Amino acid sequence: MRSSWIICRRELHSYFSSPIAWLLLTMYSLIFGFFFWNYLANFIVQGMEMQMMGQMTPMNINEQIIRPLLANTSFLSLFFIPMITMRLFAEEKRSGTIELLATSPVRDIEIIVGKWLAATILYCWLLVFAGLNFSFLFRYGHPDWKPMMVGYLGLLLQGAALLAIGTFISTLTKNQIIAAASTFGACLLLWVFSWVSSYDSSTWAQVLSYMSVITHFDAFDRGVLVSKDAIYYLSVIFLGLFFTARSMESLRWRS
Repeated sequence: MRSSWIICRRELHSYFSSPIAWLLLTMYSLIFGFFFWNYLANFIVQGMEMQMMGQMTPMNINEQIIRPLLANTSFLSLFFIPMITMRLFAEEKRSGTIELLATSPVRDIEIIVGKWLAATILYCWLLVFAGLNFSFLFRYGHPDWKPMMVGYLGLLLQGAALLAIGTFISTLTKNQIIAAASTFGACLLLWVFSWVSSYDSSTWAQVLSYMSVITHFDAFDRGVLVSKDAIYYLSVIFLGLFFTARSMESLRWRS
């Protein structure tokens, strides 16, 4: 897969040689930092109020700060993933270089994996920059790092799955705005599918709830690694890249 790595490096260079990556990193870090300091301030205020009232109930950093932050990070990704994937193939189609890719000796799967891997690496950098805030918790507190790592694994798998969907959608249009809007709509639908289980228990509602990405993130959010949830995300990644390959195949036939 040497060709995939070369394409991945090319995509990463295009991200970081333009304002795209730096703008995404800055905005993501600022928004996450705002969430973090609000949860931290609320945690400190609650602790002081409990001391003033003489209550000795122990407070849990993982449950009161880290877990809700990871849940917010999962939702925040819905807005940033479309901005990462919108240019992967749409820009190639707009500039006309998609024909060169389609007729090149490089296999379609190598092109797809390279571009998807670059998007995933950029998404990992977003998580890393946001995670720097947690260093304050370890400096001044004693949170349990294992549930946090499981939660981060869930965020990575969820993000990689949605990025695979965005990669596929990017092959369908040459307009980056349309690609971003369509990806956001698809990701949002996969998020809200779980809502139907709150008022309906029929088979179709259970199927929609199972298809929701947030349903399978709940266990990771609690620090529990469940194989079926990991398999779900890996299956979405496979399907997203599979449909991308079929779309690329149609482009190759038309070229």
